[in-house]
Amino acid sequence: MRRSIDDYPMTSSDVPAGDDDAMRISWAVAICDDYDDAEPRVVLTTEEVGSPGTGLVAHLSAEHVRRLRSALRDALREMGEDPGL
Repeated sequence: MRRSIDDYPMTSSDVPAGDDDAMRISWAVAICDDYDDAEPRVVLTTEEVGSPGTGLVAHLSAEHVRRLRSALRDALREMGEDPGL
């Protein structure tokens, strides 16, 4: 089973002003259980916009996804943003 959840290709307006060296990155999240152990994992792919197939792919267990979710929530709080649910 492989199922796409969400993806986002950065645009030039997403790059902070004054950061001319910033790379435009796309990210995609999917779920996959095509592994020898048949355990479902979240697949997080990041790559430079315009360079498909050259990025990094992380195959994350539920435990690692929860840890990443917690880190992102903490980062939003540090920025003074509502972390949401």
